[in-house]
Amino acid sequence: MSLLVVGLSHRSAPVSVLERASLAADAKVKLLHDTLAAEPAAEAAVLATCNRIELYADVDKFHAGVAELSTLLAQHSGVALEELTPYLYVHYEDRAVHHLFSVACGLDSMVVGEGQILGQIKDALALGQELHTAGRLINDLFQQALRVGKRAHSETGIDRAGQSLVTFGLEQLAVRVPVEEWAAGKRALVIGAGSMSSLAAATLARVGVGEIVIANRTAERAERLAEILVASGTGVTASAVPMSAVAGELARVDVVVSCTGATGLVLTGDEVALAVEGRPAGPSPTRPSTVPRGSAPDPFAGAAPLPGAGPRTPAPQTPAGLDLAASVDADLVARLAVLAGEGRRIADGGAVRSKVVVEERDGCPVGLEALASDPGRTADGRAALAGVDAGSLELHGTWADQGEAAAQRQQPRKGVRDQADAQPVRLALLDLAMPRDIDAAVHRIPGVRLVDIESLAETSADAPMAADVDAVRAIVAAEVAAFGAAQRAAHITPTVVALRAMAAEVVAMEVARLDGRVPDLDERQRAEVTQTVRRVVDKLLHAPTVRVKQLASEPGGAGYAEALRELFDLDPQTVASVSRADEADKNHDSGRAS
Repeated sequence: MSLLVVGLSHRSAPVSVLERASLAADAKVKLLHDTLAAEPAAEAAVLATCNRIELYADVDKFHAGVAELSTLLAQHSGVALEELTPYLYVHYEDRAVHHLFSVACGLDSMVVGEGQILGQIKDALALGQELHTAGRLINDLFQQALRVGKRAHSETGIDRAGQSLVTFGLEQLAVRVPVEEWAAGKRALVIGAGSMSSLAAATLARVGVGEIVIANRTAERAERLAEILVASGTGVTASAVPMSAVAGELARVDVVVSCTGATGLVLTGDEVALAVEGRPAGPSPTRPSTVPRGSAPDPFAGAAPLPGAGPRTPAPQTPAGLDLAASVDADLVARLAVLAGEGRRIADGGAVRSKVVVEERDGCPVGLEALASDPGRTADGRAALAGVDAGSLELHGTWADQGEAAAQRQQPRKGVRDQADAQPVRLALLDLAMPRDIDAAVHRIPGVRLVDIESLAETSADAPMAADVDAVRAIVAAEVAAFGAAQRAAHITPTVVALRAMAAEVVAMEVARLDGRVPDLDERQRAEVTQTVRRVVDKLLHAPTVRVKQLASEPGGAGYAEALRELFDLDPQTVASVSRADEADKNHDSGRAS
């Protein structure tokens, strides 16, 4: 077995890349044909969904196979190879089998345990069979993946994992109140229309919210989800809006659930603060869908300040707007460029909201550590600031804030239930995205409660879900080992068959020679002699052939087939013909994807 998979998914690539790299139906067909036309590949299948594109192939050369499959993916997806390469992953042999089995069980999905992927794997196999690009290995692999996925869902509770996450998140937002009672009559905004967002919307409808608004980058998917919710029989009112309307919808809803594949924030602190400004507690009355921003008060008015921070002061303005670059010296800019090139984190720089690259472990990027360690080292604290420009002070402040944030992260966080404020909640936010969709700082805004993946993990660790995931991982590991052993054993079968065919031919030749030497033997005697010779040959071959199959099923056992061929001088063409006949019979028996 020389199975190779090259692909990209939501775990390796941003949504913008996945959207551009999507494959239409005709592109899949062309990709499979071109893969088989390539020299390293003997058979192939493509698994393409909204969250992944993976090309599976049986190759005879690893490095050549990786290069060829990567090039073909880039060519047919429309994304340049140099742009696609950083997001590609490669799995080979047993690791490739492990990957597909994990995908089939839902362990690699955005919603852990979702079952839709099984239908997509079945479709991928059916296409490979229809185009005759799926040979024995691909057929065996995908058929077994379907069985493993069904086994995981029937023997464990993995299909409840995603449901558990949404339900528990809503329980944390409700805080000591039954979810159905808390949700009754509320208006909800769901951002995203993927698997997790759809599950969240369905759960909100089930627990009794009165209205759900779906916002998504692709309008058709949002409208389709809204139609499904209306037809669900829960009595919920559902509608779809474009992403540009999210800020306005925040002003009229009570609950927001966000789960997108965006690499940046979908909801900023400013937008959330503006939405809750002046709102009464409890379910919101219907409001206009747009909020005038020009006359809005300071969006963070009344919000708790950052630890150790003073009043927010506006940055100096110029007629052309903010111009921090003019106040930062060239050496500082050069250092920032180096940090950015090394992939350091981008931090928010405060009131001016400039993006500054600072690593938490490093010292202050402008050498002002003493300001943080001993701000009172002078009589009035002002002498330390002499000669320091505004841009450097901003960088120092960002570095100091990150150090404070890092220190806070070292402290044990309390559960969401323990953080319930005495003041009423005006807006409840559930962020199920990874990386986060909602600015974590919104929890400082009065009247806002935020629950995200991090807080859910710290608060619950959801033991039943973890147990189900562990059980599925054990199933996958066992099935991968069994599949590998079966494939290695099957690899030596044509050699064993060819050996026994050669032995039968030798027996037939010797019996014919005996007929020439002893022509007076009657039929009964001739049959007895023939049977005796066959038994002797079978007994001599039995132990070696059984043992070689056992050895071949172990890792590294592929060499035993070659050893048999060399020791018994078997004709390679005979072995190959047996293998082709066996494959034809197997494909005929397996039929279409089940």
